[in-house]
Amino acid sequence: MKRYVTYNPDQVWLLPPSVREELGEGHLAVFIHELVERLELRQFEDKHSEQGRPSYPPQMLLKVWLYAYALGVTSSRRLEQRIHEDLGFRLLAGELKPDHWTLNDFRSRNPRAINDVFTQVVETARGMGLGRIGRVAIDSTRVQANASPDRSDSIEQLRRERARIRQRIRRWQKQCDQDHAEPAGGVIADSEGWQKRLEEIPRQLQQLRKSGQRRGSRVDPESRYLRQRGGFCLGYTAEVAVSDDHLIVAQRVHQATHDNASLEAMTEAVESECGQSPEAVLADCGYYAMDQIQAVQARGIEVCVPDRLMATELAGGPMAGEMNHRQQRRRPGLQQLREHLRAPAMRSCYARRKALVEPVFGVLKQQRGMRQFRRRGLSAVGVEWALATTAYNLTRLFQHRRSK
Repeated sequence: MKRYVTYNPDQVWLLPPSVREELGEGHLAVFIHELVERLELRQFEDKHSEQGRPSYPPQMLLKVWLYAYALGVTSSRRLEQRIHEDLGFRLLAGELKPDHWTLNDFRSRNPRAINDVFTQVVETARGMGLGRIGRVAIDSTRVQANASPDRSDSIEQLRRERARIRQRIRRWQKQCDQDHAEPAGGVIADSEGWQKRLEEIPRQLQQLRKSGQRRGSRVDPESRYLRQRGGFCLGYTAEVAVSDDHLIVAQRVHQATHDNASLEAMTEAVESECGQSPEAVLADCGYYAMDQIQAVQARGIEVCVPDRLMATELAGGPMAGEMNHRQQRRRPGLQQLREHLRAPAMRSCYARRKALVEPVFGVLKQQRGMRQFRRRGLSAVGVEWALATTAYNLTRLFQHRRSK
């Protein structure tokens, strides 16, 4: 006769359970709780007023969001559900149950404070021995916007739509003058919608001309059509700088369609976050721009950024040909850069670039769902990227502590 362990789903607890004991001290949620408690969160507290009903503690909302992004949960509605069901979230929430409006409002109201948390986590990591910035790899990826490419307009389409709306309004006004009667309520509502749309079109035209793009999204005007492998996507450019031990030491989101104007800005971001300059900066050929390279070299930093032909050579392709005098005058400094990158030490340094930054993007996009942003607007998606990269660093710290 087979014997089984006693099973009773309706079994009640004789004593109140301790969520922390159930999870154990070696759990990621416990680690996030202890680390966030040591951070300076005054910027969050300054946002709240003493009037009205009490607000949820900002450290609680920050903890659940960081834990959520570490698990790949980026939806506020999904997070609300997990707080009711998951022991890790219940521990961090302290048995409080904020709704998705409160959770989403926290992300919306605290962009600077959340970016400051990223800086504090980097400082904590460097204090624990991580974040060695002798060599830093910089790279970007395209992240889709929360907008459909089908709901986008070109300048020509907006002009045609404006002409059609004006024509409809003139016909409606002419019909009203002929009938000498009050228009029906539905017709009035239609005319109000037409007028509202007429007021929106000039703003969209101005934004589209300013962006320099042929088409613009109607639901997220700040997103851009960006070239990526396999075609184009409507989204944003997200960048990271990764240290030699796979810690993200700088991050940002921008709208530029190319990376060749970002090298100096990302180097400055590394210096700002870490308080010191890296010894060497690595980036792929998309970041090649001689003025950017020379600006970084002027800071005393080694730069390993090839042009497209040199990148093909470093990847095992044909050797980039020698430049004649005319080409050297048109592209000063390129021949010297190529000779410098052909040195064995620089070849091995550039080969390390892909091993540093590509796994980070793999974790963020494949494992944690950062292929598409949830929110709209440059500032809003910047907060999402800051939360995702901060959560990534927290998991690196967690693994580092467990390995000791």
